[in-house]
Amino acid sequence: MPKMKTKSGAKKRFKLTKSGKVKASSAGKQHGMIKRTNKQIRNKRGTRILKDCDARVIRKQFMPNG
Repeated sequence: MPKMKTKSGAKKRFKLTKSGKVKASSAGKQHGMIKRTNKQIRNKRGTRILKDCDARVIRKQFMPNG
């Protein structure tokens, strides 16, 4: 059987924590900042821990080797 490979797009977008949770950057920060309030921009800084239902798909399908 061929080896299971990590999706290269997932490598760039997600990181796994020691406990197996999935970290991702906040959505909605790439462009169009003029429309957003300063509070929205401030709250979207940094990374977030994904919910379990989303993280399960990421770990199983896109990052099988973690």
